[in-house]
Amino acid sequence: MDLSIDDFYSIKSWYNILSDLPEPLPPPKEPGDGISRIKFMQKVMSRTCFSQESSSKSRIPIPDEVMKLHVQAGRPRPLYRARRLEKYLKLKSVKLYYKREDLSPTGSHKVNTAIAQAFFAWKERKTKLITETGAGQWGTALSYAAKLLGLECVVFWVRAVYKWKPDRSTLMKLYGATVHPSPSDQTETGRKLLKENMDHPGSLGIAVSEGLEYAEKREESVYCLGSVLNHVLTHQTIIGLEAMKQFESIDESPDLMIGCLGGGSNFGGFILPFAGEVLRKKRTCEFLAAQSMAAPNLVKGQYRYDFADVSEHTPLLKMYTLGHSVEMPAIKADGLRYHAAAPIISLLRHYGIVKARAYPIDENEIFEAARIFLKTEGWLAAPESSYAIRAAVDAAQEFEKRKENKVIAFNISGHGFLDLPAYKEKLFPS
Repeated sequence: MDLSIDDFYSIKSWYNILSDLPEPLPPPKEPGDGISRIKFMQKVMSRTCFSQESSSKSRIPIPDEVMKLHVQAGRPRPLYRARRLEKYLKLKSVKLYYKREDLSPTGSHKVNTAIAQAFFAWKERKTKLITETGAGQWGTALSYAAKLLGLECVVFWVRAVYKWKPDRSTLMKLYGATVHPSPSDQTETGRKLLKENMDHPGSLGIAVSEGLEYAEKREESVYCLGSVLNHVLTHQTIIGLEAMKQFESIDESPDLMIGCLGGGSNFGGFILPFAGEVLRKKRTCEFLAAQSMAAPNLVKGQYRYDFADVSEHTPLLKMYTLGHSVEMPAIKADGLRYHAAAPIISLLRHYGIVKARAYPIDENEIFEAARIFLKTEGWLAAPESSYAIRAAVDAAQEFEKRKENKVIAFNISGHGFLDLPAYKEKLFPS
């Protein structure tokens, strides 16, 4: 189901769930020692994004310039009925739909907030964007957005992934970005870790620490985060707002919505407009986050205050967390390897509105689901997105066994064309 450009332009605002939550979102806290982490974040972030973090407005207007950039980046994006997958699974009671967020210039949903953050930085007369990236999708998206607005971009990329995805690094560089494997020799955080272990694989928390440290020392720069924070999830609600219009156009409504989850940006963007209506008693729907046992923050984490990065630059945020210094095994879906879930998603999990399921570290079930999706629907999904496919297949089969008439919607957050080495290793080992 496609939306027309006119229908897309009728989406005038992002949806901000903060005013609809069952209780006020626990505010960021200072750790009690050292510099003010809140003032630090205010210094390195865009002023507009920082203000959106705590906005109580249920709707935040989308600037016309941002909407035009979204259209250039391929919005609106289609919602498909997975008829061939349904046939393969022999489903009679269950319908499957998937949202195509991989259809962006860089291949993922990350472009949605990258465009917004780059635009706000440009409006504030900044010249350089600094960020971290795990799987590489966010770094690529911000590199793209920076180029559209004539800004420089510096990316700190988890070292283990940097090594096995050289083609994605090439794409970032084609957009003009400078890319550093993290831990790097560019920051005190990186140099300390490399001194301890020259082959340190890195993690998203470490890359965040490096990016924040690097940005702090450069007045012309803005630090941009690709997940976890409230404003990021708010920008991503363009996904769910589109999906809501698409379901309305076919007089259908999802009973279960599924997305993969590391920090929570694609999952939040997909489900939050629907979750808001659930909270306002306007619809019934369930929400399931698909995770890896490498970082099962919603499944095994504790709901408590923790830092968002390894070096403790950020304020303390109340999240489901495994601990900001936890060591997590490397997996191919590195975008899911983060120690904590976004505060908004964590609160919804705490109230039982969001549920979660974690899959084994070997990822065999995940890559097999990706293979099935490719053979039936024809699209090669990113390893991260394949967690959502796996969870959708499992849920559909469980509903089918009970002969329950259900509509399942899942989000394809990115494509897998630059993850082919992982597919070769997992599915065609020599």
